[in-house]
Amino acid sequence: MYQPLKIAFLTAMLGVSAFSGMCQVNIEKEIANQSTELSNTLINYRADKGSLDRFYTLGLSPERIERMIAFNTDYSKKLDAFNYASLSLEGKIDYILLRRNLQTELSQLAAAQKSADLAMQYLPFASEVFAAEKKRRRGAVPQSDSLAAQVQRWTAYLQQKLKGLDADKSISLPLGYAVDEMTGDLREAMKSVHSFYDGYDPSYTWWMGTGYKKVDSLLKLTGSKTIERARKNGAAEDDGSGIIGKPVGREELIRQLKMEFIPYSPEELVAIAEKEFAWCDKEMLRASREMGFGDDWHKAMEKVKNSYVPEGKQPEMIMDLYNQSISFIKKNDMITIPPIAEETWHMRMMSPEAQLINPFFLGGETLMISYPTNTMQYNDKLMSMRGNNPHFSRATVHHELIAGHHLQEFVSQRNHAYRNFDTPFWMEGWALYWEMILWDKGFPRGPEDRIGMLFWRMHRCARIIFSLNYHLGKWKPQQCIDFLVDRVGHERANAEGEVRRSFVSTYPPLYQLAYMMGALQFYALKKELVDSGKMTLKQYHDAVMKENSMPVEMIRCILTGKAPVENFQTNWRFYELK
Repeated sequence: MYQPLKIAFLTAMLGVSAFSGMCQVNIEKEIANQSTELSNTLINYRADKGSLDRFYTLGLSPERIERMIAFNTDYSKKLDAFNYASLSLEGKIDYILLRRNLQTELSQLAAAQKSADLAMQYLPFASEVFAAEKKRRRGAVPQSDSLAAQVQRWTAYLQQKLKGLDADKSISLPLGYAVDEMTGDLREAMKSVHSFYDGYDPSYTWWMGTGYKKVDSLLKLTGSKTIERARKNGAAEDDGSGIIGKPVGREELIRQLKMEFIPYSPEELVAIAEKEFAWCDKEMLRASREMGFGDDWHKAMEKVKNSYVPEGKQPEMIMDLYNQSISFIKKNDMITIPPIAEETWHMRMMSPEAQLINPFFLGGETLMISYPTNTMQYNDKLMSMRGNNPHFSRATVHHELIAGHHLQEFVSQRNHAYRNFDTPFWMEGWALYWEMILWDKGFPRGPEDRIGMLFWRMHRCARIIFSLNYHLGKWKPQQCIDFLVDRVGHERANAEGEVRRSFVSTYPPLYQLAYMMGALQFYALKKELVDSGKMTLKQYHDAVMKENSMPVEMIRCILTGKAPVENFQTNWRFYELK
């Protein structure tokens, strides 16, 4: 019935006051479902933090560090003002997770303070650069002759530092990383000043001349040369891979695991990965035998890789896989799919440069297809095509679109949108969980599809093993590359891209292990709630989506109705090692 007619009909039947009362009850219920006692505090926290982050943009600026410490301390006091015992279940969840965010921020700021202190001892003029940038923000008239003299002094200082850098054995890795980051901030500060005044203020333009370009190039060189020297002093020279990251060590891994509510040690996580790998090995051999290759699964995988589609046909193949995936999910009534979510995703081709970091396609509302272009060399083209074959891609289309990242983003913008508890264990774990569920439901059509899906499951296991061993200081990047090639069956160029993505880009240390560990958490929770008959599979999936991003242990608290204690510490052992 057309909505206005429906409203008129109900009003006539029930009376205006009765119908208004029904609407009011429904509105109040909807509001209650979308908010808790902490909703407004979280909305204000996100908005205030956004304002400050956009204003204080220089990571190691003492001004920014001091202001953000004060900001997070202030919100910690606001949080303490709540009576935890009187909060609702979801209010308690928001309390625990806001406290987690604040503690994480304060820990990161303390680390930034240490780095800033180290770097400013090496670059004592940094405070003068930050002071000039601070005045620029409010458009102060520059003392251009004085600033030019300062720039000349900074230039001479950097030139002197660079002269003795190659022989300086005192530069440690912490100092090297700190100087590298600080020089980046100083360059941004100087760029901010120069782009504001140059060409607009005659005095500045006349006095600065080539001074800005000179000091900018020296800052860039100082940063790269200092970190290079630090790595040589720390015996962390390039191992031949060309990939030089920053291992964080066991203590930092454990701290981050606690903040992500993962109650396992790095060594236990490696053991879990190896156990999951053993299951993959068994299934891989079964598929290889079905294809007629016996126990030589590498030959079976070689055949699968060579199933790639001709040039120009990759988008068509992806669309076909999407149609198969969405039809399968609907047929099995596995999750609610809003029509607009299904309507509004689109494709984009990934640049050759981006493919060096991301050799496989990425997703969300925009599906970014990783496939060769005419500018690539023959071997690179072939490796990309082989690594993005239809059977491999079968596991990742739903991972990137529905019911993975695209659906996650879509639903999160419409449910508990005030929550800002981002974690890869929810984002990536959920998407990989769907690979597991679709496997269980029979989505792979034959041994070739199973090998393609197993490749990715093995890849997730391998990520845990190589990333933790790297951050524990046990493996070098080249070992990680070789492991992906030999143990998983990666094309070498794709393995290099994967390791580079893991250690050189902005991904945090736990990101790569979050795929498998988050998936295993969702899988364990499914067993607890669905396999026991307490919820249907669709009810479980819909309930998870409506809570928005957070550590999976907190979703478990909500769905089981068990509120965490105020001094909560992670304790859910979601995977049996024995």
